[in-house]
Amino acid sequence: MIAAHHQIAVRVAFTAALLVLLLPRAAHAQTLPYATYQPITAPAALPAQATAPVVPPTQPVYYEAAPNTGQAVATPPTPGPVEVAKTGEDDKAIFSFVLENDIFAGTDNGYTNGFRASMVSSESATPDSIRWAADHLLPLSLEGNKRIDFAIGQNIYTPTDTAARVPDPKDRPYAGWLYGSVGVISDRGDRLDNVMLSVGVVGPSSLAEQTQDTVHGLIGDAKPRGWDYQLKDEPGVMLTLERTWRSLYAVNPTGLAFDVSPYIGSNLGNVETDASAGATLRLGWDLPADYGPPRIRPSLPGSDFFIPTETLGGYLFLGAEGRGVAQNIFLDGNTFTDSPSVDKKLLVGNLQGGFAITYKDTRLSYTHVLETKEFATQQKAEQFGAVTLSYRF
Repeated sequence: MIAAHHQIAVRVAFTAALLVLLLPRAAHAQTLPYATYQPITAPAALPAQATAPVVPPTQPVYYEAAPNTGQAVATPPTPGPVEVAKTGEDDKAIFSFVLENDIFAGTDNGYTNGFRASMVSSESATPDSIRWAADHLLPLSLEGNKRIDFAIGQNIYTPTDTAARVPDPKDRPYAGWLYGSVGVISDRGDRLDNVMLSVGVVGPSSLAEQTQDTVHGLIGDAKPRGWDYQLKDEPGVMLTLERTWRSLYAVNPTGLAFDVSPYIGSNLGNVETDASAGATLRLGWDLPADYGPPRIRPSLPGSDFFIPTETLGGYLFLGAEGRGVAQNIFLDGNTFTDSPSVDKKLLVGNLQGGFAITYKDTRLSYTHVLETKEFATQQKAEQFGAVTLSYRF
C-alpha cells in the first residue's frame, strides 16, 4: 500500500536490528544459559554420595559428576537431539500485532495489506470449562497446556491496475475481509495444536476501501479507483485446524540450536476451504520460546504466544508450504450472488524467510513471503512482508 521508494529504508532498518541481536550473542555466548532443554537419552546414574543441585525450572538440567568430589553439577548440553521440557503453566498473557504489506516488495496489488491484533490468555488463567472442552470435544493434545486466543483483523485485495475505473475482468477482484476470531491452543512442548473459529464479513462492510483510501491519502499516493466493483457483502465463516511438531537439536554448548517444525492444517468455510502441509527450519538461541512468529491465515503457522527463558534470544528461519484450495472467496467471488471472479489454481505454494528477536517480554519479527500464482490469468507471482510485535504481561 505504501510507495516503493520506502522499502530500502525499511530493509536497512531490519538488517541493523538483526546485527544488534547477533553481535552481542557472538561476543558473550559462553556466559549464556541453555534454557529448558532436556536430553532425550537419560543421563547415567550418579554415584550414591552425589547430591543433585537445586536448578531453577528455567535453567538446564544436565548433570555429571564433578572431578574429585562426586558432586552432581549442571552442565551445558552436548550437540545432538534434545527435547523441550514443560516446567508448569505460564502465568503471563500475550498481546501480538501483525502487519502484512506489499511495501516490502515495492508493489501495491494482489494481497496488498492485512493486519491482525490478538490477545492470548495465560496458561494458568484458562478456565476449567475450556480445559475440559479442549480435552473432550476438540482435536487437541490432552497433555498440552491450554490457552484461549482472541483476535480481530482485516485483509485487503486489489487487482494490478488500481488506476482503472473498470477493473480488468481477468484480474483478481477488489475485496476485503473484516473478522473476529476465538480459538484454543494446546502446547505440550514438542507439539502445538490450534483450533480457531473466525467470523466476519466480506464486501463493502469490511471497510477495506475506506482503510486503503485513508492510508493512501496520508502518504500522498493515488487512491484506487475500482472499489465500486468489489465483492458484495457476505457473512464469512472459517474454521482453522492446525498441528505443528517440533524436533530440537543442539548445535554447541553456547545455546545455539536449530529445530525443524513440520505441520499440517486445514481451513473450512465459505471464505476459504483448503488443506495444507509444510515445515519451518530455525537456527538461533532460545528456540523453545515459541514455534515461530505468527502470520495472518492462511499461512505457515507460528505461535501468538512465546515463553522466553533468556533475556536475549532470536533466530533465523526458512519455511515452505503447499496448499490444496477448494474454495477461495477472494478469487471465486461471492457464494450466493453474481460477482467478479477468476479461475483459481487448485494447488499453490509459498516460501518464507526472516528473523525474530526476543528481549525480556518483547518479541519482534520480520517475515518475507514469496507466493506462487493463485489464478490462471495472474501476471506474476506475489511477494510481501510481515512485521510482528508481541508483548507479555
